[in-house]
Amino acid sequence: MQSAGSGWGSGLPNGLLGVIIFSGSLPATRVAVGGFSALFLTSARAIIAALIGAAVLLLLRQARPDRKDLASLAIVSIGVVVGFPLLTALALQHITSAHSIVFIGLLPLSTAIFAVLRGGERPRPLFWLFAVLGSATVAGFAVSSDGSASLTGDLLMVAAIVLCGLGYAEGAALSRRVGGWQVISWALLLALPLMLPLAIWAWPPTWGGVGAPAWIGLAYVSVFSMFVGFIFWYRGLAIGGIARVGQLQQLQPFFGLALAGLLLHEPVAWSMIAATALVVVCVFFARRYA
Repeated sequence: MQSAGSGWGSGLPNGLLGVIIFSGSLPATRVAVGGFSALFLTSARAIIAALIGAAVLLLLRQARPDRKDLASLAIVSIGVVVGFPLLTALALQHITSAHSIVFIGLLPLSTAIFAVLRGGERPRPLFWLFAVLGSATVAGFAVSSDGSASLTGDLLMVAAIVLCGLGYAEGAALSRRVGGWQVISWALLLALPLMLPLAIWAWPPTWGGVGAPAWIGLAYVSVFSMFVGFIFWYRGLAIGGIARVGQLQQLQPFFGLALAGLLLHEPVAWSMIAATALVVVCVFFARRYA
C-alpha cells in the first residue's frame, strides 16, 4: 500500500503542473470575452476540447465507461465543463482577471469539502482550521474596496468555485479507477450534445471584430485549461489525495496575478498580494495536517 508521504510526493509534481496550467485560464478567459460572448466561449472551448479527447480515446482504443460511472461523469461535466467556464466568463464581464484570480483561494476548501462528501476522505481537524483561514482571507479580500469589486462578479465567482470543487473531487475519485485523461475526455463528450446547439445559438453575427488576442485566449482555454491541465491535475489528486493535493490550488493566485499584471497590464493591488501571501502560508500548514 502506498504511504501518505509517497502519495504526496508522487501527486505533487502532477498537481503543481496542473495548477500552473490552470493559472492562465482566467487571464485567457478575460481576453477571450473581449471578442466572444460568454455562452459562445463556454461552448466553443468545450467542443474543441471534446474533439481532442475523442481523437485520443479513439487513437488509444479506450473502452466506453461503465454505466455506473455515467452519473459521476455527468457531475464532472456540470462542474468543470459547463459550470465553471460559463460562470467565470460571465464574472469576467464585471471584474478584472486579477480580482477573480484571488477567488481561486477558495477552491481548496470547496474541493476538500466535496472530497469528504464524494471521495470519502477524512482530513484532520487542523487541516480544516488552516483551510478555513485561507478561505476567510479570500472572503475578506472580496469585500474589501480594491477598486475592482462587483457584487455580481463576486457572486458568480463564488458559484463557479463551488461547482469547480465538486467537479474536481468527483473527477479525482473516478480517475482512481478510470484514469485522469479518460475522465475529462468522457466528461467532455458527455457534454457535447448540449454544447453543439449552444454554440450554434450563440454564434457571433460577425467575425470581423474578433481580434488575435481573443483567438489566442480561446485556443488556450480550449487546449490547456479544458484538457491538458486536467490530465495532470486529476492524476495528482488521485495519487496524493484530493483534499491534500487540492491545497496546491491556493498557489494559483501567485501565478495568475503575475500573468494578469505582465500580459494584460491589469493593476495588482497590494491587498491582492497580501491575501495571496497569507493563503500560501495556510496551504503549507493545511498540507502538513491533511
